[in-house]
Amino acid sequence: VLFVMTLFTSDAEAKRRNRVHRGKAPAAAATTDARYAAIIMNPVTGEVYHQKDADARRYPASLTKMMTLYLLFDALEQKKVSLNDKLPISELAARQPQTNLSLTPGETIPVETAIKALVVRSANDVAVVVGESLGGDVDSFARMMTNKARQLGMNGTVFKNPNGLPNSGQYTTARDMAKLGIALKRDFPRYYPYFRTLQFSHDGVTYYTHNRVMRRYAGTEGL
Repeated sequence: VLFVMTLFTSDAEAKRRNRVHRGKAPAAAATTDARYAAIIMNPVTGEVYHQKDADARRYPASLTKMMTLYLLFDALEQKKVSLNDKLPISELAARQPQTNLSLTPGETIPVETAIKALVVRSANDVAVVVGESLGGDVDSFARMMTNKARQLGMNGTVFKNPNGLPNSGQYTTARDMAKLGIALKRDFPRYYPYFRTLQFSHDGVTYYTHNRVMRRYAGTEGL
């Protein structure tokens, strides 16, 4: 079993990095995509088979929701919430852009549905619902996320929101995201099967995974 993590920065960041390196590197390096960072490792032994800029700073984008889910699974393990609990939807959560579930403020969403919405839909509004429910507000939850990152040895990561929407202060590395992915499987074997979810329904709408690899290759997980 291998764990593969690949990250890309924004186009703007890529252009900035290319300007910094232009004229200092061999011509062949000019064709390298400065956004790219990757690591392939054995999740049991920690042996690294391939790495490229694995410790370079990148924006986590929707991979941010891996930590949001980690903290939600942790809350479930500590019985602070249950799968059947219903989380309140705030005005802020309902305003989050696509992808989302178009949630309505004042209503609620079950914890189990929230998990599936994050895994399958990468729902930005649901991430804020979870963050507010566990942390009280988005900023406090982001601090919880960063503190947990440090506990997991993710020293090159800072979180500023629970969904990964653009924030210049939010960053990570491919190695740190690999550590987080391994921790999710190691620490929450009971909940890890959710990453195999291909579809779920909410409020009369069925959502399907956009992860084509999961649909084409048996045994693939969507983490």
